[in-house]
Amino acid sequence: MSVLRFVTIACLATLIPNVSALLAFPGAEGFGRNAVGGRTGSVYHVTNLNDSGEGSFRDAVSKSNRIVVFDVGGTINITERVVVSKNIYIAGQTALGNGITIYGNGISFSNANDAIVRYIRFRMGKSGDSGKDGITIADGSNMIFDHVSVTWGRDETFSINGAVHNVTVQNTIIGQGLETHSCGGLMQSDFGISLFRNLYIDNKTRNPKVKGINDFQNNVIYNWGGGGAYIAGDSGGQSYANIINNYFISGPSTSVSAFTRGNANFHSYVLENYYDSNKDGTLNGSPLCVETSCYSDMDIQKTQFDYPGPGRLMAAPDALTYVLGNVGANFPGRDGIDKGLVAEVQSFGKKGELISAEDAGSLDNSEGNAPTDTDGDGIPDAYEDAHGLNSRDASDAMKISSSGYANIEVYLNSLIPSS
Repeated sequence: MSVLRFVTIACLATLIPNVSALLAFPGAEGFGRNAVGGRTGSVYHVTNLNDSGEGSFRDAVSKSNRIVVFDVGGTINITERVVVSKNIYIAGQTALGNGITIYGNGISFSNANDAIVRYIRFRMGKSGDSGKDGITIADGSNMIFDHVSVTWGRDETFSINGAVHNVTVQNTIIGQGLETHSCGGLMQSDFGISLFRNLYIDNKTRNPKVKGINDFQNNVIYNWGGGGAYIAGDSGGQSYANIINNYFISGPSTSVSAFTRGNANFHSYVLENYYDSNKDGTLNGSPLCVETSCYSDMDIQKTQFDYPGPGRLMAAPDALTYVLGNVGANFPGRDGIDKGLVAEVQSFGKKGELISAEDAGSLDNSEGNAPTDTDGDGIPDAYEDAHGLNSRDASDAMKISSSGYANIEVYLNSLIPSS
């Protein structure tokens, strides 16, 4: 490269915002924290609950470089699987009522690079294709899932397995995988998966099953079945995991210990993982011993792996309190299904079951009133007027603000209460 060309590129770099260096949103953590989403694209409004066509969720995610906002609330019934394109931000926090549920055949984020997914429910169900997952990721990079609720997978409920780089799943419910498989999911990548403050609940097995590079901190695992809770590799492949300050609580379906199928190829740093195994209705767990006997023959490490961890690590009992109060698609509001799952955990061993079919009648269809948005840019007039934007100029939504985020992202971030 010539000196002149090098200087030119260096000068351009000072003029063009380095959007990839930003957090996906304030509070984004872990390997997927820098996902870009649709920041350099356009806004797409989901205006109906149809399975397909203009204004549908399926159409919204069918093309790259979009920030997807919702002018509706309720349940979208899908018959075929939805495939998400690259650089999509699914902003479920904009939905009306208690939010949006995608119900039916599941969704693929394979190759959906730079996905940001927040405050939305994916509930697959018995009508979905046999052998398919609720959420599947087989390839791709830089994705973050935050405050998502995923249930009723036919195979796995939320599964990452393959050449997948830099993914975070945080503040998310992964539950009620349908029997006979009933799996939370695989989390298997050699290129980095972060799992922070999630709730795994009512899955017979794979809560999760981990291989490769994994950072597992401040999660709650409740009422796994005979297949096991945290499954450690179970293979000849090498794995390198942090397992820190998580809380495992046995439920009515639990018949095996918290950790299974470890071996010398699974290298793990473990610390202060609590286990309440007695199902007596009272939270009275205690930390597991830091020895292979408590961790299913893993290769216990003395030094924590240097992965991009959570900004605030909580003690396991505090993490449990936080998860129960904040996990899942809880904005604009939790639906009855998620409320029921949280109540199961709060029974501390007395409630919970593995299911083979969902109760579709429990799906939420609450509605609400959309705020006035004269220019249709996804930002309500009241917000634009209060923050120096033009409520009659749709182009200002995607302009990059001084913060590095598009103006609409600044608005989307403002919707979420700090916790």
